[in-house]
Amino acid sequence: MESGMPLSGGQRALIRESWQRVSGSPVQHGLVLFSRLFDLDPDLLPLFQYNCKQFASPQECLSAPEFLDHIRKVMLVIDAAVSHLENLSCLEEYLCNLGKKHQAVGVKVESFSTVGESLLYMLEKCLGAAFSPEVQEAWSKLYNAVVKAMQRGWETLPEGD
Repeated sequence: MESGMPLSGGQRALIRESWQRVSGSPVQHGLVLFSRLFDLDPDLLPLFQYNCKQFASPQECLSAPEFLDHIRKVMLVIDAAVSHLENLSCLEEYLCNLGKKHQAVGVKVESFSTVGESLLYMLEKCLGAAFSPEVQEAWSKLYNAVVKAMQRGWETLPEGD
């Protein structure tokens, strides 16, 4: 998986160190991420429905057990990326398939920039002063590499040509 510019050793260390502080409470921090996501783009709420049930509000969604499972899964994907910083290409097929799944439920590629913004917001809230410009840059690079791999899942689907 090529990420444009590979992460430097220092950037990998910053990501690992900051993730260690966040990963101990994945649901709590995932709630921060998704609360921010719904604040930035409330139109994403209808994408989350379980057993054909639509949520009336972000708060209702954020407290649903099925959604909390989704948060755990999202945090596990981030954890996998952090665990494989030396060799992100080993996650390529998994992330490509994850992209296909997101496309199938109606997620638009453009929404990933809002998710990235929400991820950085969550990291900033959780890390406080430790969220330096260098940490932000390292996470942005990692997130962009993950999204590029997921977008390849879109590209492998026929577009009706």
